[in-house]
Amino acid sequence: MKTLKNTMMAMLALFAVSCNIDDVEDRPVVQGNDAPMLQAPEEGNVYVLNPETLDILAERFVWSAANFGEGITANYDIEIDMAGDEFDTPSVVGTTNNVTQFAASVNVLNSAIQVLGATPFESANFEVRIKAYVGSQVLYSNAVEMIVTPFSTAIPLLWMPGGFQSTSGYGNDFSHATAPQLSATEFGDTNFEGYVYIANSITNPDNGFKFSSQDNWDGTNYGAGATAGTLTTTGGNLIADAGYYLVKANTATLTYSLTATKWGVTGSSTPNGWPDNGVMDHDMTYDATTKVWSVTLALSAGELKFRANDDWAINYGDAGGDGVLDFNDGTNIKVTTAGTYKIQLNLSNPRNYTYTLTAQ
Repeated sequence: MKTLKNTMMAMLALFAVSCNIDDVEDRPVVQGNDAPMLQAPEEGNVYVLNPETLDILAERFVWSAANFGEGITANYDIEIDMAGDEFDTPSVVGTTNNVTQFAASVNVLNSAIQVLGATPFESANFEVRIKAYVGSQVLYSNAVEMIVTPFSTAIPLLWMPGGFQSTSGYGNDFSHATAPQLSATEFGDTNFEGYVYIANSITNPDNGFKFSSQDNWDGTNYGAGATAGTLTTTGGNLIADAGYYLVKANTATLTYSLTATKWGVTGSSTPNGWPDNGVMDHDMTYDATTKVWSVTLALSAGELKFRANDDWAINYGDAGGDGVLDFNDGTNIKVTTAGTYKIQLNLSNPRNYTYTLTAQ
């Protein structure tokens, strides 16, 4: 019985070896014979990508099949990189299996370019190629140049690094990481605004400030233009007197403005009432650590608003009743219950200005 068992095990082992040998003999040999050839797009095509046409075809990439041996199908990646970067860290537009074309929508192409850190709304040169691969075997096609203007749906920001930061509650001087920011209203907008505190007058350009398009010095940096209120990408640092400013900058017209502000509250619920009665607003105090204006008042049931400089030129109401302020809005802030309140005004988040009324 033991002999029969050993004989059967030997026969099974021989059968398994025979099958493995046959499998090896029948298995196709993978070897990179012919690289793919990128046929579309044409060299130097220009693309201006538009966020309003996300699903529209931007480009159909077409290439010839790679040859890794008879009966072997390849995978393909469409790689894109900044021109001159030699595909050191390419982004992948799309991937196919045994298919030699890929339709890239505006959204798909733009997303691939965003990975590369391209500046939105600025034209740049890119290179695209096809990577064909089977396992560890890889073949690359020719590279074709594309000139693309990408976009961003993120709201654009400007950073305001300068020599005023350490004394004004914004971290280290000339540090983008903690610099105050200005915001546009939507993607593509070039009008920026925000509120910035400058504790001490800046009279020396060496300690001045600039506007930066990104959170480091590698983007576009705007400095002093030839005349007051103008900007240039080659100018020196800007200077300013001490103050709490509404800062505006337009990167298309290359202009900027600084409007000094001091904040207060007014209204029928405040002790002084509306300023139309010839009374003054209730002044608020700014805290550079919290970046919040505040005042504590005994309020009656009624309404109030926030005003700068005891004037209606810059004022905020609350149209939505949601604690988010609206510029020069006619909707007053309701105070339904009389009492003593700590009133706080936070203008430190550009275009997202908020307030709180906290009963004491």
